[in-house]
Amino acid sequence: MDIQSVRELFPITRNYNFQNHAGVAPLCAPAAEAIQRYARETCECASVRTDFYREVEQVRRMAAQLINAMPEEITFVKNTTEGIGWVANGLSWNTGDNVVTTNVEFPANIYPWMGLQSRGVQLRMVPEENGRVPVERIIDAINSKTRVVTVSAVQFASGYRTDLATLGRVCKEKGVLFCVDAIQALGVLPIDVRAMNIDFLSADGHKWLCGPEGCGIFYCNSSLIGHLKPVIAGWLCMVDALDFGNYRFEFVDSARKFDTGSYNLGGIVGLGAAIKTLLDIGIENITAHVLMLTDRMVSKLRDKGYRVISSRRPGEASGIVAFISDVHDHAKIQKHLQAEHRIVIAVREGRLRSSPHVYNTIEEIDRMVEVLPGH
Repeated sequence: MDIQSVRELFPITRNYNFQNHAGVAPLCAPAAEAIQRYARETCECASVRTDFYREVEQVRRMAAQLINAMPEEITFVKNTTEGIGWVANGLSWNTGDNVVTTNVEFPANIYPWMGLQSRGVQLRMVPEENGRVPVERIIDAINSKTRVVTVSAVQFASGYRTDLATLGRVCKEKGVLFCVDAIQALGVLPIDVRAMNIDFLSADGHKWLCGPEGCGIFYCNSSLIGHLKPVIAGWLCMVDALDFGNYRFEFVDSARKFDTGSYNLGGIVGLGAAIKTLLDIGIENITAHVLMLTDRMVSKLRDKGYRVISSRRPGEASGIVAFISDVHDHAKIQKHLQAEHRIVIAVREGRLRSSPHVYNTIEEIDRMVEVLPGH
């Protein structure tokens, strides 16, 4: 991988040492150009000489390729919560059913399930243990009343990477549905919905995908399309949708049954350009580079006296490194790095958090640790 060629795709490198892709990432240049093209062409021609809906289908195919799904299992969401909400509110529930998750999920993967409590559905939260949520603890929480296990592929505050393959296999064996919030993994770590037995997946595009905020993807396994009821019935999700005067109330038999109306075309073409950029680089190349950078960061942080919370065990490490200073104020550190050194990291849940991507360099990692206050 030619790192300099990759960096040219990310103009943020001219202005910042940016290490906050677990927050809101910068647009890659191809995504920005696609959005600009959409704005320019619709401004000048409206829909007379443009066919962006055809491009939507190309993006659907690329999104499917990214997670080893079929295009008919993919549709688009305005955020991760929307897709998870479709699952939570689209399934049939009985009083006494439960949902198993963890107590360190981002709220997008908590509130949709909490909303079911009025219907007698229990939310069972497995606690974090020293920056980890061991998969065996999640499995132990499953019982005969569990309908869904829902977890983040990577936890936002610790960087803990869930063993999705093992958890998905156990869910399948137990007849439990498996839902994944993939926003902290998609674009930086491999996700294979077939190999991991994932039934539902949702992720916005504004983090590791380096796409626009407010546009992401939702996956529903084809075998479950008929079991998930759309929350809203709209025109675009119906058979013969373009036959406007014929009110045929029949949902399409694909993930497009959740499309209520017109698409966010500008967002989708931007997202598609971002996905293509990462597929061209190669997810395996991205993973290897990011894990190399974060391994180096962890070693240097420890040498400088910081406590690293993120698990670095094989299979549990991710692109997120959460670390703690026992003597310095985290908010002041974060502000100092950005104001004085143009280094962008975050503070989450009482931890400093760095999350570099494929275009970051060894020199940028070393510089970030170098300017941290010593212990």
